[in-house]
Amino acid sequence: MKDTIRVQNLYKIFGNNPQGALEKLKAGTSADELFKESGHVVAVDDVSFTVPPGEIFMVMGLSGSGKSTLVRCLNRLLDATSGNVFIDDEDIQSATNERLREIRRTKVAMVFQHFGLFPHRSVLGNAEYGLKVQGLAEEERREKALKALELVGLKDWAERPLSNLSGGMQQRVGLARALATEAEILLMDEAFSALDPLIRRDMQDELISLQIEMKKTIVFITHDLNEALKLGDKIAVMKAGRIVQIGTPEEIVSSPETDYVANFTQDINRGLVLTASSIMEPPEPLYIKRDTVRTAMIRMGSTDRDEIYVVDSQRQPLGIITDKDIAAAVKKKENNLSEVMDTEFPQTQESTPLADVLPLTAFGLPIAVVDEKGKLKGIIYPLDCLNSISPSSTENSYEESSQAGSNSKAPEPEPESKTESKTGK
Repeated sequence: MKDTIRVQNLYKIFGNNPQGALEKLKAGTSADELFKESGHVVAVDDVSFTVPPGEIFMVMGLSGSGKSTLVRCLNRLLDATSGNVFIDDEDIQSATNERLREIRRTKVAMVFQHFGLFPHRSVLGNAEYGLKVQGLAEEERREKALKALELVGLKDWAERPLSNLSGGMQQRVGLARALATEAEILLMDEAFSALDPLIRRDMQDELISLQIEMKKTIVFITHDLNEALKLGDKIAVMKAGRIVQIGTPEEIVSSPETDYVANFTQDINRGLVLTASSIMEPPEPLYIKRDTVRTAMIRMGSTDRDEIYVVDSQRQPLGIITDKDIAAAVKKKENNLSEVMDTEFPQTQESTPLADVLPLTAFGLPIAVVDEKGKLKGIIYPLDCLNSISPSSTENSYEESSQAGSNSKAPEPEPESKTESKTGK
C-alpha cells in the first residue's frame, strides 16, 4: 500500500539567505548559532515521515516547535528551503503553479484554527466556496455543499448568516467546506484550539465519527497531547523544528524516547491510553480435548505459572485451572480438565483501555484477553495492570531505554512548558 503523504528531509529556514544558512546548518552550525549570527530561523529541521491512506497523523509540540510551518509546507503555502513532499508519489516541490492550484482544489483541503470563513456569505455560501473556485456549476456545488453540511449536522442552517452560529458551529462550517471538495487529504492546523473545552471535545468526537465513514488521510496540528492521543493513529512530537519521536499513542505514552517526550506524558492518565493488548503476555493455553490434569501439572512445573487457561478447538477460553485445582484433582484421582477448571474468570478484549481492565484485577486471577471473535490472544496479570497505569512506569521505561543506550536524551523542556501543554502475580 502506497503512502498518501511522504516527507523526506524537509527544511524550512526563514531569513534573507536561507540556502546559505542551510549549508551552515548541515555543516554543524546549530540553529541557535545561526539565529545569533544572521537572524535566520530554522523552523523545520530535517523532517521525514509518511502517512498511509486513511490515517490521522497528529503533529504536536509547544508554540514555536515548527508544527504549523510544517503543515504549510505540505501544500506549499510555504515553499520549503530543501527536501521533498510527495502527495501520491508526486513531488509538490517541483509542481508548476498551475498544477499546485489543481492539487489544492482537488486533492488537499485545509481547515484553519480561526475558521477562515467569509462573514458576508451564508453558511451554504461558505461551504460551497471551494467548489466555486473549482468552477462547478451552481446546482452541483449546492448539492455537494449541502451533503457536507449534513455530515457535520448543519444542513438546516444552510441559509442562515454566519453571524447566527456559535464558534463550534462555525468550525463545523469550515470542516464542511473542506469535505465538500471531496479532497482525499485534510490538513488541520490547530483546527479546534480556538474552541471552548466542551465544544472542542464535541468536535473531536465529531471528527472521529466522520473519519469512520470517510477514511480521509488527515494531518492534524495540535499543542494538546490529550487531543493528539484521542484522535491520532500516529503522533509526531516536534521540538525546535525537529521530530523527536513518532509512534502510536500507546508508544508515545508507554515508551517515550527522550525526557522531552516523557515530560509531556507524565501527567497523562495512562489507563485511558494504554490498552489490554499493550501489556498482555502469550497465553500458552491447554486444549480441552487434548490435554489433561497431568498435562497441566507438567506445564505449570516447566513454566513456573500458577494458573493456565483452558480453551476449545477454536482457541476460545472455557475456563482456568490453578495449582490448587490440580492438587485437589490429583487427590481425587481426577484427570479430566472440564471437571476441575473454574468457568468463572475475568475476560476483556485487546482494545479495552486499561482503566476498564483495572476492575477485573479484583478476581485475583490472570485476565483473559480475546479478539473480536473471542479467540484467546493473551493474558494480563493483575500486578502488571496496576504497574502499567502507574505514572512512574513511564519514567522507568524512559530510564531503562536511556541506560541501554538506545536513545540520546534531549535537554529538559523549559519549566513553563509544563503549563502548556518478569510478570507480577
